[in-house]
This record gives sequence, structure tokens and C-alpha cells, in this order.
Amino acid sequence: MVEKREKEKNKRLKGKKDPNSLTFWEHLEELRKRIFYSIIIILIGFLVSWGFAKKIYDFIAYPVLRFLKDGKLAYTSLTEPFMMYIKLSFLASLFLTSPLLFYQFWKFISPALEKKEKRFAIPFILFSTIFFLIGGWFGYEIVFPYACKFFLDIGKDFTAVITVSQYLSLATKVLLGIALTFELPVLIFFLSRFGIVTPKFLLKYFKYFVLIAFIIAAVITPTPDMITQSVIAFPLIGLYAIGILIALLFGKKKKKKSE
Repeated sequence: MVEKREKEKNKRLKGKKDPNSLTFWEHLEELRKRIFYSIIIILIGFLVSWGFAKKIYDFIAYPVLRFLKDGKLAYTSLTEPFMMYIKLSFLASLFLTSPLLFYQFWKFISPALEKKEKRFAIPFILFSTIFFLIGGWFGYEIVFPYACKFFLDIGKDFTAVITVSQYLSLATKVLLGIALTFELPVLIFFLSRFGIVTPKFLLKYFKYFVLIAFIIAAVITPTPDMITQSVIAFPLIGLYAIGILIALLFGKKKKKKSE
């Protein structure tokens, strides 16, 4: 029975190069190609975003502007606003083109997957994009406004001179950092499909992940208070719990001894 399956598999793969037999340089070439395509995609997204740069700025700056009396940020060099719009357009491009970027990532890892695992292409791209955008929304709507209010309340006895470059740097760190951490369920899905982690393993190290979640929250959040860190840590713990359920449903099953 096993020999028959092997013959059928070899017949299907006849004339096709086994991805696992690719050399280091061939893998490197594939990686270079995917990075090149990703850069082109980001540049196209940048050009689209550049046309709406001022509206994007109004959107990104709103969490802090609503707490400022004069309603404006400052700049200290002549080119600072221009560079800010460029960086902001690139940031917007990452969210705008995220489905295509995840597709490029999938194309890079898919040769290493089995045929039955390649059917997860659409779910991977879809859920990776959804979790990424939800993470960005969570950072924008909940974490960042609270962080802005926290810092402005601390410095209420002084005159706030917040530069656009400093603010954008902080916003980028928070929004992208949280958006990427929200990819945890997708990461666990693949680790479980490859048999690297199991539901039992994830449950065993759950208490350690609680500590890791607070460490990640402390790195991402600009505020030192536990409330803001908890706002990020608890969703991460919830995503980890979702990951355990995903591993239970979609994880690699152990083959029977007879098989």
C-alpha cells in the first residue's frame, strides 16, 4: 500500500523539481524575487497613499491632536514635514497592500508545504490580513489614544512641543508592533501544521506566555503604567488561547502505528 502511494506520488512529481531538493542559492534567489516583488508592491501603495498624504496625516494625528489646545504638531527643520509625509505614505502602504505582501510570503514558503497543505493559501492570506488590520485598528482606537493622554497629563504643567517626526516614530512603533503581534494565531496555525507545537505543548507553557505577553506589551507600549500594558497583554493572551484552539482543530495529527 505504501509502495503504491509512493509510485503515484513520484508519477505526479515527474518532470517537476522537488522544492526540498533546492540548493541554498536557489532558495536565496526565490527569497530575492519575493522581496523584489514586495518592494514593487509597497512602492505602488506608496504612490497611491501619497495622493492622500494630508488626509492620512489628519487620521494618524487625531489621537494626540484632540488633547492639544492649539491642535497642531511642530517641526524643527525645513524638510521635516516633507519627510514625515513620505514615511506616513509608506506606513499607509503597508496596511493598504498587506494582502499582496502576505501573498508574497505565502509564495515563498509554499514550496516547502505538502499538496494538501497548499489549499490553505486563501485562508492564510485572508486571516493574516484580517488579524493585521484588527491589530492596527486596536492600536489606533484603544492603545495609542490612551498613551497620548497619559503623557500629556503627565506634562500638563509644561508647554507641549511635539514634533511631527517624533510623533510619527511613536505611532509607527505602536501600530505596526501591535498589528504584527496580532498575527500570533496564524503563526501557531503553521507551527501546529508542521508538528512543531501541539495543544498540549501550548497549554503547558501557557503560564510562561503570560509573562512573555507583558514583556512584549512593555516593549511596544510607550507608557510605563500597567494599565496600558494590560490593554495589550490581555488580548495577546486571548490570541494565544485562540491559537491553542486552532492547534487542536488543525494541528498535525499523529499517525497510527499501522500507517
